[in-house]
Amino acid sequence: MKGHPYISLVAGGAGFIGSHLCRRLLHEGRQVVCIDNLQTGSIRNIQPLIDHPLFQFVNHDIVQPYMGLERIDEIYNLACPASPIHYQDDPIHTTETCVIGMLNLLKLAQNHGCPILQASTSEVYGDASVHPQKEDYWGNVNPIGLRSCYDIGKRCAESLCMDFYRKHGVKVKIIRIFNTYGPRMAIGDGRVVSNFIVQALRGEPITIYGDGSHTRSFQYVDDLIEGIMRMMQTDDEFTGPVNLGNPDERSVRELAELVIQLTGSKSELMFLPIPPDDPHHRQPDITMAKTVLRWKPMVPLDEGLKQTIEYFKDKLRDLQTNNIINN
Repeated sequence: MKGHPYISLVAGGAGFIGSHLCRRLLHEGRQVVCIDNLQTGSIRNIQPLIDHPLFQFVNHDIVQPYMGLERIDEIYNLACPASPIHYQDDPIHTTETCVIGMLNLLKLAQNHGCPILQASTSEVYGDASVHPQKEDYWGNVNPIGLRSCYDIGKRCAESLCMDFYRKHGVKVKIIRIFNTYGPRMAIGDGRVVSNFIVQALRGEPITIYGDGSHTRSFQYVDDLIEGIMRMMQTDDEFTGPVNLGNPDERSVRELAELVIQLTGSKSELMFLPIPPDDPHHRQPDITMAKTVLRWKPMVPLDEGLKQTIEYFKDKLRDLQTNNIINN
């Protein structure tokens, strides 16, 4: 609409990935409405954006319908705890966020006639028996396990997206996000990259669950944001799902050793029992992303880790300073 900025609603916009997306959208000249219940998101993540004239923060849980805008041009749904320690803390609410929250946002998109992007996850593949994972692989997921609130919840959200597309013509975009890291990850969120970096910087043992041979593929957050932007720009008929991840597969032990090297830490490795249903291998096939989105990850692991390590150095320094002041 001429004379009015494009309005982007970002659910979960105060989270790790959501805050990076909000910043990118503002850079593109969009008006950004960030809604977040701050369960795992943080005002600190969006503090630099608060005074931006095109930015608005609303404390809201998408399990409840959101009716706060007369016009919305696009919706991004990143509203869900994404690490096991968080989504298992309140598994019922996690399922509600994935399913009822998705339903509410799809109805909102239908009412406004706007596209909606669902941030799904590689966890829909479960402990994959196909390697690497392509989008046409249906997965191997335990529907009653400790992780099912998230894994099955995200699968149900994808199903709702496709039903709204087929039945109501809602323009849906589904991405499946593989392990992502970068600045603004939370300390103690249980994700492997943040755990290893914080433990290394503190000189604590680096805890590896299993023997360290299980693998993950790590993408830097800036690469993911570029993929999200490109996905939203695809034709209305293109729904995905599309894998967004880095096919550079590394063992967890290899990651731990690289973090020790980059931090100059003297931390030793400590091996613990592997949690139930933890996937042994995770690597995306990104053929579709390369073909349709003209996208591939550009940030090498060591470069991205250096940026993330500097972030956590500053964060740990701030925590130490605050503790000294408070004591």
